[in-house]
Amino acid sequence: MTDPKKPDQPIGDDWASAMAEQEGGNAPSAADDDPWAEAMAEQAAAEADSAAAEPPPTPAPARAAGDSVFRPLEQGGGSRGARDLEMIMDIPVKLAVELGRTRITIKQLLELAQGSVIELDGLAGEPMDILINGYLIAQGEVVVVEDRYGIRITEIITPSERVQKLNK
Repeated sequence: MTDPKKPDQPIGDDWASAMAEQEGGNAPSAADDDPWAEAMAEQAAAEADSAAAEPPPTPAPARAAGDSVFRPLEQGGGSRGARDLEMIMDIPVKLAVELGRTRITIKQLLELAQGSVIELDGLAGEPMDILINGYLIAQGEVVVVEDRYGIRITEIITPSERVQKLNK
């Protein structure tokens, strides 16, 4: 039987020669069988020779990653910080003063009419919450200035106090 692309060569010659090698004991040697083992042995020998010739390298002193990643702050960097702060000064924020809160049902909401009174959880004389973009930042008391309401800040809320208020 012949290959149509190679009519002068029989198909089975490669298989026949491989089978004959295996049966005849012409198997490859151990070094030919595992070239990685030979390469690893050569590498181990080379490393042993270099280790005997050279003293072990001394480790470099440890450095913080920040030294190479972040540039150090300069002493005269105050003007740059002020310039960066100026960039955000004109960003508008929403300030709200909250008298109190309550929960009502939809039925109660639909029954509300002009003149209805809604009871809030805030007490009279209690400081009002001052919210910036929905976050509590201070507390204050209501004042009237020239027939307009205002709020006088009495306490600035620290970040730890903000977290405690969220847990209520």
